[in-house]
Amino acid sequence: IRQEGGGMLLGTYEQHAVPWAPKETPWDFGAQLLKPDLDRITPELEVAFRHYPAMATVGIKRVINGPFTFAPDGNPLVGPVPGVRNYWVACGVMAGLSQGGGVGLALATWMTEGDPGMDIWGMDVARFGGYATIGYTNAKVRENYARRFRITFPNEELPAGRPLHTTPIHDRLTAANAVWGAAYGLEHALWFQTAGQEPVEGVTFRRSNAWDQVAAECTAVRERVGLIETANFGKYHVTGPGAATWLSSLLTNRIPAVGRIVLTAMLNPQGRILGEFTVARAGEHEFFLFGSHAAEAHHRRWFVEHLPSDGSVSVRVLGLSLVGLSLAGPRARDVLQKVTDTDLTTTSFRFMDFRPVDVGMIPARVGRLSYSGELGYELWVAPEHQRALFDLLMDAGAESGIRLFGFRALMSLRLEKSFGTWFREYRPIYTPLEAGLTSYIKLDHEFIGRAAHEAELAAGPGRRLVTMVVDPDPDDPADAIGDEPIWHDGKVVGWVTSGGYAHYCKASLALGYVPTHLTAPDSNGHFEIEIIGRRRPARLQLTPVFDPEGRRMRQ
Repeated sequence: IRQEGGGMLLGTYEQHAVPWAPKETPWDFGAQLLKPDLDRITPELEVAFRHYPAMATVGIKRVINGPFTFAPDGNPLVGPVPGVRNYWVACGVMAGLSQGGGVGLALATWMTEGDPGMDIWGMDVARFGGYATIGYTNAKVRENYARRFRITFPNEELPAGRPLHTTPIHDRLTAANAVWGAAYGLEHALWFQTAGQEPVEGVTFRRSNAWDQVAAECTAVRERVGLIETANFGKYHVTGPGAATWLSSLLTNRIPAVGRIVLTAMLNPQGRILGEFTVARAGEHEFFLFGSHAAEAHHRRWFVEHLPSDGSVSVRVLGLSLVGLSLAGPRARDVLQKVTDTDLTTTSFRFMDFRPVDVGMIPARVGRLSYSGELGYELWVAPEHQRALFDLLMDAGAESGIRLFGFRALMSLRLEKSFGTWFREYRPIYTPLEAGLTSYIKLDHEFIGRAAHEAELAAGPGRRLVTMVVDPDPDDPADAIGDEPIWHDGKVVGWVTSGGYAHYCKASLALGYVPTHLTAPDSNGHFEIEIIGRRRPARLQLTPVFDPEGRRMRQ
């Protein structure tokens, strides 16, 4: 509501929106308006009249009813159109006056210089995959429009357009009382509610009803063994006689030997992080790459743009044609050894090994690693085998006290190890030096972004990723979640990228970026993190709070 000439202008986002031209806009439609439809916004007008009684009696001088555009999440869609060279899109700009300048600048820079010049992940057309059909978009836009001025809580999962993609064990996890979330169109288990209780998480900025269950899931992984579904990764199959050379030109780490795994970054020419991957070499000319599921279209675009023209390399996005499960915990080896003849002793199946393994009757590709920081195995299978693999592992693990764990527990466990994650700690505004990914980089080969990286090596990074232990308010405890200001001696000096409660170590943790000179062990000063408007004391944690030497993964 605002003054307009000698009157007042009132606008509303009605709860019962009606899509107009949901498939395509007529080519002869320009600046026209639609017919007035006051009946549709009557409930909202009644609210306005209660707040401003004079409006109810002065009369309506003019009604303006016109369409404007939305993407499923309400943000613009900007960037190159997949599959069509030199064809670009900039649409879904629902707030033209406020967003148009930034959209135009990013698009023009991207077209002329090959990079938008800023981190525009929230606008990039590649944040959506093929799952975002017209029907899905219609459902999410209606939801988004109706909630335009409503607070969305950090742990809130909105229902429209769901479930869309599910894996073959969705019913198994539902029967285990999974509380579901969705990312990139795929349902994934957040945590598992106590049997007999409704699998719902109460929305809050503080600690939710998931607390006790997530803590128990973390304890199971740290002390016994846990099982988690891992279908929600970006997965790529790279083959061909030129595959190794091509990957080496894109990735910062040395290409692994056959049967081995490396962790690596992928940089843009400015030396900033475009992706973070697990690379497993299955054969002389065959590789599997695992990365962020949400960045699948983003990474595919980069791969396709840089493919050699001689046909020596093939890249296939695997999607749900490859699904997985991960065993993690000190008893993980015992459980898996029960169902395979492959020797899993440390000398025979080393940390970061990758090989084909028959698990019972099921052909799998198994990597020995775990994002939880525990002894772990990632098992990848075709979808037709996932149900049988799930049942086999759960039965084999019963004696060891196996427990299902979800995304919430995994995030708590990775915080205890100070492990970063894509979009939060790793994204195109950060460099690998800032992010502490120096072990991912080997300067024994040429790769995109190497020159920028070496220049930063010489000058030193201006900021660094750090872990902090936070002292929550004992009377109203809340943990950092991301994007909170980091204060130092009364000034804002950085920001939190992600945070939460480390259940096993019983500490509130936050990861974030601060100026390099404040990260020295002998640096002076007092850190605080502002959580829900209150500054809480924080201190640097220079090593992971759990297993700082990483022995448990390698045991």
